[in-house]
Amino acid sequence: MCGIAGIFGNDWQVGDLAAMVESQRHRGPDGDGLFIDESGAGGIGHNRLSIIDLSDRASQPMKSADGRYLLILNGEIYNYLELRRELGSEFDFRTESDTEVLLAAFTKWGEDCLDRLTGMFVFVIWDTVNRSAFAARDRFGVKPLYFHEKPDGTLVVASEIKAIHAAGIDRQPDEESWATYLSLGLYDHSENTFWKDIQSLPAGSFLFWKDGRKKISQWYDLAARVGIAFDDRSEREVREEYFELLKNSVELRFRSDVPVGINLSGGLDSSTLLGLVHEVQGTDSDVKAFTFVTGDGRYDELPWVERMLEKTNHPLVTAKLSPEEVPELAASVQMYQDEPFGGLPTLAYAKLFETAKDEGVTVLLDGNGMDEQWAGYDYYQRSANGRDPGLVQGMSESPVRPECLVPDLRAKAAAIGFPEVFPDRLRNTQYRDAVQTKIPRAMRFNDRISMRSSRELREPFLDHRLFELALKQSTGRKIGNGTGKKMLREIVSKFVPSGVSEAPKRPMQTPQREWLRGPLREWAEAEIEDALAGPFGGWFDKAALRAERERFFRGESDNSFYVWQWISVGLIGTEMSSGVRSTAARK
Repeated sequence: MCGIAGIFGNDWQVGDLAAMVESQRHRGPDGDGLFIDESGAGGIGHNRLSIIDLSDRASQPMKSADGRYLLILNGEIYNYLELRRELGSEFDFRTESDTEVLLAAFTKWGEDCLDRLTGMFVFVIWDTVNRSAFAARDRFGVKPLYFHEKPDGTLVVASEIKAIHAAGIDRQPDEESWATYLSLGLYDHSENTFWKDIQSLPAGSFLFWKDGRKKISQWYDLAARVGIAFDDRSEREVREEYFELLKNSVELRFRSDVPVGINLSGGLDSSTLLGLVHEVQGTDSDVKAFTFVTGDGRYDELPWVERMLEKTNHPLVTAKLSPEEVPELAASVQMYQDEPFGGLPTLAYAKLFETAKDEGVTVLLDGNGMDEQWAGYDYYQRSANGRDPGLVQGMSESPVRPECLVPDLRAKAAAIGFPEVFPDRLRNTQYRDAVQTKIPRAMRFNDRISMRSSRELREPFLDHRLFELALKQSTGRKIGNGTGKKMLREIVSKFVPSGVSEAPKRPMQTPQREWLRGPLREWAEAEIEDALAGPFGGWFDKAALRAERERFFRGESDNSFYVWQWISVGLIGTEMSSGVRSTAARK
């Protein structure tokens, strides 16, 4: 996992590209490189986090054997060994890297190589003959790519928004995105970002640029791959196929030349991951396991994790988040996120990656994606019964307070319409979460959190083969007896403890509500006042917001989502006012 940057067109300087690479050094502290086309029509830069083939031969930008193409890659092509064997008769490989295999695949197949890739990736290829750029993003958008287009067609692309600002692009808020977030609670639901004139390349899409003109095309369509018909095979056949795909997915993601660990909570998904690690590596596997705690027994899942590990050889490493750390940590994490993030759970996750870095573990696996595949959230049951599913797990009241915004901003919120691509409501809700809400949000949070500590995070359950198979299954195979993940529980029951495989879904939680009302109240109030006094203060009805804030502190609300939204505005406003921008504090 690395950082990439590029500028294509006439309106740029080499110093702009160098500043972009410098701003992303946390993404790749093991080396960096630049390539500037002799025509001046384009340049690309790379920050390297060495994972596969640690030698200098695998450094980037990487040039094709004939010198035509220059490649920069962020992510991993997990099936690179299989592709290398397929391409071996036509290419004389000089490295052991997946980067070189990708370069060969593009040389042979062009954009059609994308369908052959299993991985998480964004890559950019500069064609020195046509003086054109090609960029592509993986199916679920695990890896990011942002871009800004200047009036003359010059295109600026990077792994992070801060890198585009480092190239001299003004940092102005996109009020529609902010209004949609503050009114509806939606983060990453479209290609728009929270910053004006900076967009995200959609997941499963590629971009082609030449002579000041760009074209974006979709290369992967989850709904089209699934189709509208349910899988009519027997449950036994489906279970067997899915189990084999699970094992293969985990096996591929252990390909690494640096240490690999696993992130565990106490739930079914982590238990499944742990069981699969043993299926792939054997019961003697001793990779380190990481979990976070807050010291609050109502939320910490340490007893479940310890139960999972009690008969294994995995060393358990615990990362603890305390309220005293939150103010400084929140400011640091916000600087790396560039956009609003998800509160104390994200901060706890940040502590976990800091701990992994201290332990010398460079790659971590976690269990994202199972809930969206197998209808694990409680609102999926409402959806299956024809009711409004909502957006938030385990919440009985609205998570947002649009009445605390001034009417002008509230009116700018985008009218969000979720696609209905399947004939049944449950799969439409799952699809919404996979492509517009849950997965895009989680991938953005997780990418920035892991990269903040220069760690690589791999998501074995976001393998497209698993998603496609699960979404082909009928409602009765996902929800049974009032509980989601029915078939998944049956599949994993033979290798996880029964108490875990049968346990109901528990959202990843921290005592955010309790800490904000208790030890963090003074800090929270100060951040909210900073929000009201800062560059975005004009967005709020100050009297209404303060009244709603006091209602929360009196314990009259069962959620703190909207309070964290206001804190986020304060954190970002303070960062902007301080002038801290292009280079985040180094870890």
